Amino acid sequence: MRWLVLGLIASVVFIVARATGSAELALLSKGVPVIAMLFWLANAPAGRYRRWIRIGLLCSLAGDVLLEWPHDLFVFGLGAFLLAHLAYLRAYLTDCKQPAWLALLLALAVGGSMFSVLASAGLGPMLIPVACYATAIGAMLWRALARLTMQPKNRNNALLAAVGALLFVFSDSLIGINRFVAPFDSAGYWIIVSYWLGQWAISASALHISAQNPQQTCATSTIETRQA
Repeated sequence: MRWLVLGLIASVVFIVARATGSAELALLSKGVPVIAMLFWLANAPAGRYRRWIRIGLLCSLAGDVLLEWPHDLFVFGLGAFLLAHLAYLRAYLTDCKQPAWLALLLALAVGGSMFSVLASAGLGPMLIPVACYATAIGAMLWRALARLTMQPKNRNNALLAAVGALLFVFSDSLIGINRFVAPFDSAGYWIIVSYWLGQWAISASALHISAQNPQQTCATSTIETRQA
């Protein structure tokens, strides 16, 4: 709990720093909430799921610093968060590899819509990087939603992961809209709050991972659903 309190305090400090224009304080405090989540994650059951969530958080921490750096390192920050999404995708694949076609359609609709809106504004040389990013985040969202087919004992885990993925997509969509389409004054606050909440939900999902074989759980749940 103490790590979450530290993360909450750092979040408030960062928002105040942004509001007062203190670039140095913002740079120093922005990554602290994710660092706190990394320590909090030590309470989760050890295994591949926790390991990949931890890697995703570390990549996200790098992205936080790169995006907040005084120079424009947006492309590098984008790359760091792309790796974070791939790490979360790998975490979700450790316990569910069912196709989940409805989840795939929803993810395609969300990712395709996000990319279409950004591309309509004219991305120029950023077209391919943004397309790759949209593909990665869409795949991550697909697998997060697919895990909702798991048995009730994993329901909290799957719900937290799905909510976290959706919040992450929402935050990234706001970044794209604010940077490429139509900047708006409160964008920074909406982006960072939804981002932190998404990361918290994804991290919290690791604390509810089932001790039994996750791959078998997901497959069994799908079979039972078809028989019902």
